[in-house]
Amino acid sequence: MVELKGGTRPPWVGLGAAVWVQVAAGNGYNFPLYSHSLKSVLGVNQQQLTILGVANDIGENMGILPGLACNKFPPWVILLIGSFCCFLGYGVLWLTLSRTVLSLPYWLLWIALCIATNSTAWFGTAVLVTNMRNFPLSRGTVSGIIKGYAGLGAAVYTEIYSVMLHDSSTKLLLFLAIGIPAICLLMMYFVRPCTPASGDDSSEKGHFLFIQVSSIVLGIYVLITTILDDVLTLSAPVSYTFLIVMVLLLMAPLAIPIKMTFYPSNHSKSAKLGQQVGPANSSDQENSNKDNTEPLLTPSSSAANLGSFHENDYMTDVEMLLAVGEGAIRRKKRKPRRGDDFNITEALVKADFWLLFLISFVGIGTGITVLNNLAQIGIAQDMNDTKFLLALFSFCSFIGRLGGGVASEYFVRSKAIPRTVWIVVAQVTMVVTYLLFASALDGTLYAATLLLGICYGIHGSVITPAVSELFGLKHFGIISNLMGLGNPIGAYLFSGLLAGHLYDKEAANQHSSTCLGPDCFRLTFLILAGVCCVGSALSIVLTWRIKPVYQMLYAGGSFRLPQSSNH
Repeated sequence: MVELKGGTRPPWVGLGAAVWVQVAAGNGYNFPLYSHSLKSVLGVNQQQLTILGVANDIGENMGILPGLACNKFPPWVILLIGSFCCFLGYGVLWLTLSRTVLSLPYWLLWIALCIATNSTAWFGTAVLVTNMRNFPLSRGTVSGIIKGYAGLGAAVYTEIYSVMLHDSSTKLLLFLAIGIPAICLLMMYFVRPCTPASGDDSSEKGHFLFIQVSSIVLGIYVLITTILDDVLTLSAPVSYTFLIVMVLLLMAPLAIPIKMTFYPSNHSKSAKLGQQVGPANSSDQENSNKDNTEPLLTPSSSAANLGSFHENDYMTDVEMLLAVGEGAIRRKKRKPRRGDDFNITEALVKADFWLLFLISFVGIGTGITVLNNLAQIGIAQDMNDTKFLLALFSFCSFIGRLGGGVASEYFVRSKAIPRTVWIVVAQVTMVVTYLLFASALDGTLYAATLLLGICYGIHGSVITPAVSELFGLKHFGIISNLMGLGNPIGAYLFSGLLAGHLYDKEAANQHSSTCLGPDCFRLTFLILAGVCCVGSALSIVLTWRIKPVYQMLYAGGSFRLPQSSNH
């Protein structure tokens, strides 16, 4: 049992802290920054390097344990475990890259990279589940914000890598091993379950808009400063000024709880007055205190904003027998319907789960393939400094995550259009994007990277709330992390077995260890385009299947809780 923090400010404090944790959770996107140095020190070929990239993706998406743990432990425990994984995994990689320890076996480095990036799963699960519960009526918006900052993490790390670490892969790994755990340990106290934010607070939309605008400003700022650092020779004071401004922009979401402290709204004042005056006697006070303690993952927390926390979800044996005798309920519990709370086994037998799984496998798996090989793709097309490509991909991924969350939330509320419509748009666009990559025409590398980043981000922000709407919030942590297992499987097939093998084959034809020219990845991109054609068809099928669910959940323009499945 976890004590819920009351009041209107704590959810916003937690969301502000989640921004920092999610940027920390973007550590898995750093692989392109140090992969080239790792390849040189280890003396491995491209296929072996891409297999290390698969380890990066497996760790990042292996969220089964975090999903189970979030039902049993408070968020600070989840963050603590993630911090330990980060310290241990990146610490071993730093020992290798700095040559502090020589001749560590390849398999040990593979495991270390899995452990290091598994911190992402622990960090992301802690803040995503907690904030989805704290803002149950704004799932798409909250998902877009949180996922967006995770995508923006790569651009933030690129800025740190260039300015503070002076393009040193060794220093970057040391920062990841020590700096990231330190940040998460500082934020542990603030990421906590709170009384869910009230949907009748008129200022809530304004607060979300402020965070969205400040995140966009941060993304544009980081992209511009990365370009300036790439094309100009900046002095140390100017570079560090850029870094300080970036940190201030990361702190912008904390302005909301500060504003609520000094300028409380009338809604906050009346709520506070009601808490002080409300219980008229000791028994009422006792009942009020009991109501403030709930499990972190109670059945469908959306009910909190609809007047109930499902107090009647669990009937006593006597009540059950009486109800059966009176014919009020059937002896056999009915199976949950889409929109109810599913447990793991119930979700696994549903076609919707596997359609979402395959869509994630295709969309995110192919996107990760390009991300893992981004440095080599740039070098193959005669681009010496590939930091800008990573910053561009990160910024556009952020735009896709934020925009996908906002757009899907708007259309699902105004038109009851399923969120997965945006996945259809993204998958079709990815087909065109991979054909652009394959063409290798002048200027297409930047355009294709931009489009892929946006589409990749849309997948992350749309699939997450769709899972919560189709399968409920009770087991949301574990079900969403099971869904994410398709990502590393796709990365292994498309990156480890396909892209790495074809790259090495072309490099062998050139009698070199480094492949140059458009043929290094052309066949890979054509195959990825074909795979996304299949993904587009699956997305259309899923959207058609779940359209009645969204018409039921969002009839009248607001989220409507389905009847409990009582399981």
